[in-house]
Amino acid sequence: MKTWNGSQLERIGAAEELELRSERGDGTLRNPVTMWVVRAGDHVYVRSVKGQDGPWYRGTRTREQGDVEAGGVRQDVTFNEADPREYAGVDAAYREKYGHYTTIVDHVLTDRARTSTLRLEPR
Repeated sequence: MKTWNGSQLERIGAAEELELRSERGDGTLRNPVTMWVVRAGDHVYVRSVKGQDGPWYRGTRTREQGDVEAGGVRQDVTFNEADPREYAGVDAAYREKYGHYTTIVDHVLTDRARTSTLRLEPR
């Protein structure tokens, strides 16, 4: 399995937002969706405020791959569902990075949003 290198982790982790494009069934990329991104340890994560019902999240489930761009890094990725044991670390990363958006950050910390936590793995 391929892993993020230190420079990629730093640049993506420091980026305010990430552009995510998931693959359709025919292999073409959907239009990009802009979202928050966090780094927890050596992993990169995103969540849907609408949970598993979010349109972009559902799009990632078709082929479970696509690409992302953040902090000057563009990378083909696999979208892997995070294990619930990872949620606490991801919650902490969201609070630390986006906590200054006091009323907005709570939307990615709900149980509904947690169930849509995806770990982005480079491929």
